[in-house]
Formats: sequence, structure tokens, C-alpha cells
Amino acid sequence: MIWQQKAEAFLEKYLGELAKIELKQTTTYWRAANSGKKEDFDAYAAADLELRKLHSSRRRFNEIQELLAHKGQLDPLTHRSLAVAELDFKENQLPKKILEKLVKLSAEIEQIFNTFRGELNGKQYSNNDLLEMLKIENDSSKRQKIWETLKQTGDAVAAKLLTLAKFRNEAAEKLGYKNYWDMQIRLQEHDPEQLQAIFAELETSTAEPFKQMKEKVDAELVQRFNVPKEEIMPWHYDNPFFQAVPPSGKVDLDEFYKDKDKEEIIELAQRFYVNIGLPTERIVEKSDLYEREGKDQHAFCTDIDRNGDVRILTNIKPTAEWMETALHELGHAVYSTGVDFSLPFNLREAAHIFTTEAVAMLFGALAKNPAWIATYAGADPGRVKEVEPVILEQRQREQLIFTRWTLVMFHFEKTLYEKQENASQRLRDLNELWWEMAARFQLLKPPTGRDVRLHADWAAKPHFTIAPVYYHNYMLGELFAAQLRAALVKLVKYNGSAASLDYNKHKEFGVFFKEKIFKPGMAKPWPEFVKNATGEFLSTRYFAKELK
Repeated sequence: MIWQQKAEAFLEKYLGELAKIELKQTTTYWRAANSGKKEDFDAYAAADLELRKLHSSRRRFNEIQELLAHKGQLDPLTHRSLAVAELDFKENQLPKKILEKLVKLSAEIEQIFNTFRGELNGKQYSNNDLLEMLKIENDSSKRQKIWETLKQTGDAVAAKLLTLAKFRNEAAEKLGYKNYWDMQIRLQEHDPEQLQAIFAELETSTAEPFKQMKEKVDAELVQRFNVPKEEIMPWHYDNPFFQAVPPSGKVDLDEFYKDKDKEEIIELAQRFYVNIGLPTERIVEKSDLYEREGKDQHAFCTDIDRNGDVRILTNIKPTAEWMETALHELGHAVYSTGVDFSLPFNLREAAHIFTTEAVAMLFGALAKNPAWIATYAGADPGRVKEVEPVILEQRQREQLIFTRWTLVMFHFEKTLYEKQENASQRLRDLNELWWEMAARFQLLKPPTGRDVRLHADWAAKPHFTIAPVYYHNYMLGELFAAQLRAALVKLVKYNGSAASLDYNKHKEFGVFFKEKIFKPGMAKPWPEFVKNATGEFLSTRYFAKELK
């Protein structure tokens, strides 16, 4: 009882301070992402640093470890709250100057990403503008110029990113880890060897299916762009990183959304969530949904106070991609609002970052689900039936392409933090390594007409700054999403494929998510959570089944 009382007293004070400082951090970030102003990013950096300082206390860290040493005398929920706190404190047992360097440099790079506009033919364009141009352009030389403009951000931030990576490594080494990658993996409650084994299995199991699929995709691109097969280049794929499937020549999913207003995209998503018992009205009321000068060009969900104030930031347009994004971000949001708020403050979040990604991915994929398109987009049922085989094939392509892209990110980022040499030489080597990995995992050819060693194409991916050592969680999210779909199929005794399951008005789905997925929060370590939610530990089996 004595140790339980000591633990409760410690947590009451620590979690009270955490809630106050975190609220300052989340609100300043929300303001900065919406304005793009330097002063707002400075305010966010200051709040983020304050949060890091809270977790940098050596005295409190030692106290947590002392309390955890008496696990047998602690309530399980108290022990879990302390264990999660220990992970936050571990990362921040650093000198003040190092913490300040990390926060300041990261904020500087993020501001560049949020405000950068690429220059093409003497004019400046937003990232979204360039993606739209790439989508409709059929001239190969013009596509190359657009693609190269999309990569300009990489050259603008690369030197700062390498400096940040160096500082991150130095910080991790001071804390006793091999490097920053090793530290982040362990602090995310992953076993590095187990994680590498999963990705090795994915590389092997998807190699031949991906090769066959890409041959078909390239053959379609040959027809579209009227170029020889050997001249298909990275800019011929609509996504500048080839992380998403190129559009099908037989059906453009935008046909089901293009005649709608941007406001209708959000309305469709809201109606769907209401119909399965997961209302989003309060979330949308506080969100920022449409494009505006200076605003973050991407999309995210943020939990402001871990007590129901959850918001999404998007730049909605009437496209299939933004329909998917709306469903995806609201998936994150309903998860956050569904957590049991009676849990200790630091356990009021998803069981793991990959479990909230799984939920968001599962719901986001419905934008490309034939039954969902017919019901919510109001598409002609006959047309949907006609193109259903193509839609389902595109979904399989999407899963394969994303898996191989994730392998690039996983292996490249691991290497990024493994070696630190002369900065300029290091940058050239990384630029070249990026394309070696793109060739290995994605079967892409390096861009012609430019020296890849002189361009940091990899650095144009903002995740290296805003979500470092994170991408593997997207892949684990895909695995868990497949496992969840299998659970839903079983729940309603559906005999078809998980990809064609009709979710409309299945209130039991909402109950399943609220009780099995959302409510538990972070009360259990993720392997135990997955077992409790689906009846078995995380597996690649269901994902592999969906690819057959």
C-alpha cells in the first residue's frame, strides 16, 4: 500500500503538469499549422521545449524507476502509467542545450515545409498545385519538370536535416542507445530484431507479386504516355515517390467525386460515421478543412486535451484522394474521442501509434470500396458493378505499392542514422543510396538528365523531420487493419472478400470499435491489446490473404 500511495502521489502531480504543458504545445502547434507564421512556430517550439524539459528531470526519472522496481505492490493501471511515463522521460534525459537545439532545428525545417513553394517556369506553386498538374499532364518532358519542382523542397532542407540527424544521434548515444533509430524503435515498445524480421518477410512475400503488378502498371503507362517501356521514369507515376497506385485507364475514381462541392466530401464522411454509430460533429466544428495561404498543405489529426477536443486539418478538394483523407483523419479522430477519459492522463491515447494508423487506414480505404461508393458517393450502381473488378485490382496494387515504398523508408532511415561522416560527402552518398533503394524495392530507374548525387530527392519527404523513425508504423497499421477487417467480416458472417464488405449502417461495427479498440486506450502494451481486440497476436497472415 505504501508504494501504491507513493505512486499515486507522484502521478497526480506529474500528470497534472503534463496536461497543462501539453495543452500549450497542442494549441500552439494548431495555430502554427494554420498560419505558417514564424512567430507561431516559435511559440510552438517554446512549448515543445517546455514539454521536453518536464521529461528531462533526472530526479523524477529516478523516482519512476524506483516505483517501477516495486511492480508487485502496484495496481496494474498505475504500473502501466508509470511505464509509459518512463519511456517519455528516457528520451529526454539530456542537457538543456541539446534539447533546445533539437526543438529549434526541427521547428525551422518544419516551417520551410509548411511555407515552401516550388518554382516552375518563373512561377511559384504549392505542393498540392504541382500534384494536380502532374496528375493531368501527358507530356513526358513537362511531367519531368513538374516532378523536379516537387523535389525542390528536398534541396532546401537537406543540409538542416543532416544536422538534425547528427544532433539526434548524439542525443541517443548520450542516453545509451546505438543511435537515434535504435532509440526510437525501443521507445515505441518495438523489438528491433522482430521488426526487421517482419520487414524481411514482407520484402520476400511481396517481391514477385509486386514485380508482376508493376509490369502491368508500366505497360499501361506505355500506352498512356506513348513512350517505350525502358523510358518509363519516376515522373510517369502520379505520386512523386511512387507510394500510391497510378490511376487506372479503365476507371478514374475521381469520376465519383468530382461533381461534388468540397464541403460535400466532409458531409459524406460525417454521414458514414454517424451511420455506424461514431458521430463526428464536434470534431468537424473545431477543425480547419480547406486550403488557405500559409496553411499546412498536408493533413493531420490532433488531440488537443485528451478529453474530447480533437481536430483535423485538411485541404479538401472533390477528389477520391481527399475523400480518402477525410475518412482517414476522422478515423484518427473518432479513436481519440473514444478513449476512456477516466484512464490516467498519459494513457488516454491509442494503444500504439500503429493501432490508430490501422483504424485510419481501414476507414480511409472505404473511399475506394465499391459498396461505399455506391451508397455514399451516390454513384450509379450499374457503373459501380461494371468497374468493381478494376477497383478491387487497384486496391491490391495500392497495398503492394505501399508495402514496397515502406521498405524504402524503413531501410533508408535506418541507414540515415547508422553512419555520420563528412557532411557534404554524406549528403551525396545518401542521395545516391536513396535511388539504389528505390531500384531494389520499387524497381524504379534513377531520374535521367540530372546527377542524383547532387539532389536530395529523399529529403522532400517531410516525415524525416515531423515524424522521424515512424514509417514502419504505417506498415504495421496496414497489417493490423487487415486483421481488423477479418474481424469485421467474422462479426457479420460475411462470405465475400474483406475488400468488398459493405459497412453501411452496421452499428455493430461502431460498437466493436468503441469497446474493443478505442475505449482501452493505452492501458495495455500493444501486443496484449491486439490479442484482446482480435483474438490473436499481430500477424502478416490477413494482409497476405488480401493480396491473393
